[in-house]
Amino acid sequence: MNTRRRSRGPKRTRNVIDDQPAFHQPRRTLPARALITDEDLERIHLASLRVLSDTGMDILHPTARQLFLDAGCTVDDDRVRFDPEMIAQCLSTAPSEFTLHGRTSGRDLQIGGDWIVYSSVASAPNYVSLDGDRRTGDRPGYQDFLKLGQMLNSVHLFGGYPVEPVDLHPSIRHLETAFDAHTLSDKPFHIYSLGRERNLDGIEMVRIARGIDHETLDREPSLTTIINASSPLRYDEPMLEGILQMSARNQVVIITPFTLAGAMAPITLAGALVQQNAEALVGIALTQLVRSGSPVIYGGFTSNVDMRSGSPAFGTPEYAKSAIVGGQLARRYGLPYRSSNVSASNAIDAQAGYESMFALWGAIEGGANFVMHGAGWMEGGLHASYEKMVIDADLLHMVNAFVQPLDLSEDALAVDAIANVGPAGHFFGEAHTQARYTSEFHGPMVSDWRNWETWTEAGSPDAKQRANGVAREILNGYRRPAIDDAIEAELRDFVDRRVSEGGVPTDF
Repeated sequence: MNTRRRSRGPKRTRNVIDDQPAFHQPRRTLPARALITDEDLERIHLASLRVLSDTGMDILHPTARQLFLDAGCTVDDDRVRFDPEMIAQCLSTAPSEFTLHGRTSGRDLQIGGDWIVYSSVASAPNYVSLDGDRRTGDRPGYQDFLKLGQMLNSVHLFGGYPVEPVDLHPSIRHLETAFDAHTLSDKPFHIYSLGRERNLDGIEMVRIARGIDHETLDREPSLTTIINASSPLRYDEPMLEGILQMSARNQVVIITPFTLAGAMAPITLAGALVQQNAEALVGIALTQLVRSGSPVIYGGFTSNVDMRSGSPAFGTPEYAKSAIVGGQLARRYGLPYRSSNVSASNAIDAQAGYESMFALWGAIEGGANFVMHGAGWMEGGLHASYEKMVIDADLLHMVNAFVQPLDLSEDALAVDAIANVGPAGHFFGEAHTQARYTSEFHGPMVSDWRNWETWTEAGSPDAKQRANGVAREILNGYRRPAIDDAIEAELRDFVDRRVSEGGVPTDF
């Protein structure tokens, strides 16, 4: 038996940070899918308006209730019933596209139209370390997720804390986390609407970080917040306060009802979508009553639950279908659309992969402009994962390539290259091939580039093991983005002053 091995040539030396597609914002050329007819979409719209005019919603903030009353709605204690014409008027002033400004101009993002952005995982209470330990969220873990998200080029922004650093006291957590976000990254950041002071502090810190005056900030959206309805049919005071503060300063509000069919929404997807749409329309309307033309995103997060346990299910056919219809509704209203990449799996396994792929496909097919939890979400949002963040980053690069147009230029048709190679040749050494390999080709970060014959030489690491190594390499090679010393000092002074004042109340 011949036991000689064929020479494979020199092993490819790779730097995973530099050997990924460059940071850019993808722009879809594939049209968004319609799952239901225009007539059926209109039925959902009209059913939502009936819910709002007949049943109404509880609005637990006096200022918000007064704004609705002044706009012609009926107010009875906390319950507000809405005039469909008022809803339509508010929808007409919301922008269909706008720019979200980063700390540096190279991080500016277009929101709406055919543009797509992906955020990191957000709001997980726990994370799994690279050593495999499940940990309660802390500041070192939070900082490492910021660093990883900064270095992964398919992550465009942070849609919240990748993991909640509970070792920071709630009264000052928003201050220290924003300082970390603005100094460890230059990508756009997010603030949580958990009380007026937190909103005001977050708005001021992004102004300082960008080095701009108040008038410029009011012209240039630079910060996002997510507003969830307390489904069914209620907006609580902190969420409404977030709309009041953020929209007043022309910052981005992402209205996202969290409707789980069978739990806090009807068990039928049609009914859950009617409720999602009704709740979303109220939040969107309020942004425009606060400030006409302020940026707002229509968010969908409708899924189903396991009726045996009550646990949320993600990455299901129901989730994907609702994501597609949610996109149809957003387009009907001329609004940017938010969806999510999610999974209920507890481990980095096949379930995590196929649920994320299914959820992401629903988002992309639905025409999502803003994909929350794009990288790193696990266990239905209960933990963040470094390995999953790396694997998802690869998946997002693949999606980006898929939504790009097919190159049909004369050179791409390759008639001359085919003639040069002729019958029975190969294209490896052809100039047409080499030019694209050296300038355009990027392989997946988690691939080890080895075939079956070479596995026995160094074991057979699976995707999780490879992603673990990639995450370690990226964190070891983290490059802190430049920030002006005076700006960093001003941020630090602001945080120290607010901490010395006691931060914010925690009894809202």
